[in-house]
Amino acid sequence: MAESSSAMQRAKAEKVHVIGCGAIAREILAVCEANGLDHVDLICLPAIWHNTPEKITPGIKAAIHKARAEGFSRIFIAYADCGTGGLLDRLCEEEKVERIAGPHCYSFFAGNAAFASRWEDDFTSFFLTDFLARQFEAFVIEPLGLDRHPELRDMYFGHYKKLVYLSQVEDEKLQQKARAAAETLGLAYEYRFTGFGDLTPALLHA
Repeated sequence: MAESSSAMQRAKAEKVHVIGCGAIAREILAVCEANGLDHVDLICLPAIWHNTPEKITPGIKAAIHKARAEGFSRIFIAYADCGTGGLLDRLCEEEKVERIAGPHCYSFFAGNAAFASRWEDDFTSFFLTDFLARQFEAFVIEPLGLDRHPELRDMYFGHYKKLVYLSQVEDEKLQQKARAAAETLGLAYEYRFTGFGDLTPALLHA
């Protein structure tokens, strides 16, 4: 029994425990599969926390402490800043762990440098990823109450000019959903295929 427990601890020490956002779980798994990253041990926190970003940093802190208590020594945070206002960076510094570079997933999927270079043109853009194209009703329409009060649309989105769909996989059904989302919000539609962007090198070097 002790030998089995010791072997389990050694196995955990050799793995990278990735604490990821549920909104990019599919993409993390795809990168791991495509690159043979079978040493990655992934857990994901609720994607809906993006609507209440004050939950993200304490949630990650608890997950880090739990992982260490379970014997994981290599930990990587698969989040960008994600609206924490620098609190996540402070936590990463305190816990001596690294995270994906960038302010949010739109940026690292597009490639942080590429996203920054287009920001002047994209300043009035509302972004979707594959996840948000799939979950548009649950993560945008319902939380904002637009299913009950569609008249509020222009109050929320009147300052946007276009919806930019940053897609990770080329999927016509998702593009249809994204176009429908743009129409719902009364915005022009633009499609950009990004692939996994900076997520791939981040996981390769975790």
